[in-house]
Amino acid sequence: MFRAGAAVGAGALGSGVLAAGTANAALPASPEFDLGATPHHLFGPKILAETHHSMQGLTFDDVNRRLFVVQAENGGSGSDLVINQVSAGGTVLGSMTIKKAGHGVSIAAEPVGDVTYIWVECDTDRNDGEGRGTALARVQFKNIVRTSIADSAKFFRGSDTITAAVDPVNKRLMVRRKENGSFYLSVWPLSKAREGKSADRLVRVKQPSYGRTFQGYTFYGQYAYLFYGDGQTNPDNINSTIRTVDLNTGEFTRGPAVTRAGASLTYREPEGMAIHRMDSGELALFFGFASRPKGGGANRYANLYYKLL
Repeated sequence: MFRAGAAVGAGALGSGVLAAGTANAALPASPEFDLGATPHHLFGPKILAETHHSMQGLTFDDVNRRLFVVQAENGGSGSDLVINQVSAGGTVLGSMTIKKAGHGVSIAAEPVGDVTYIWVECDTDRNDGEGRGTALARVQFKNIVRTSIADSAKFFRGSDTITAAVDPVNKRLMVRRKENGSFYLSVWPLSKAREGKSADRLVRVKQPSYGRTFQGYTFYGQYAYLFYGDGQTNPDNINSTIRTVDLNTGEFTRGPAVTRAGASLTYREPEGMAIHRMDSGELALFFGFASRPKGGGANRYANLYYKLL
């Protein structure tokens, strides 16, 4: 697996403003994960920093070998997000709070030397736990509460729901953004995204519709992986589903593939996806599930699984 790293200190924030680009340029052909491949268990059930809130999105810094998982803050507004740095065994190594951020469906890690920047939604439109970010922030991870984000670190301000994911192999950033009632998936080179060079957008496709609850996404090469499903108490009713979208066409190519990983978990709810290069060199598609204690209780647990390419 990956080697756990320590939380890093504070530093300068990114700057620039992203805007809509113009034409699509096809992404190079790439391998596609087999959604029917055997799932492997990383950790869980594990309690994160905020004991009473479910995990949401996750991301890896493959350069510094760090894993981050986001969740809502205990006793917060409902839209205050806590970004946990977590070991391969599920131990919390540090955490950072973003006030009035959003829901946390997806986050993205960007390594810069030995520092990790996190792309995360911010400036939520509501504070009831259902609010979504209206901008995207790029903030350096540090083990401390952060109460505000500089305007220079905010991108796509004025959005109607926005999140990000990262392809760590090809060093690209995906922005999932709601536009005129529909969601679009747009991809930039990471280096261009953080400089705010919107004209360098590689692709922009409309997310195809699928009638299940959307729970997370990630991408590698020309393919995006979308995670769907609801919390279930009965293993016979599991509907956690992964689908693949070709970013060059905007069409589904694989799935729906139901995954029964963690089927015995109590109130197992799909949450979050990420791509990670294992220590072995193998590429993995990670996905998470939130769960609850058997017999009831307020605690919420994180569980991570993965499929190898």
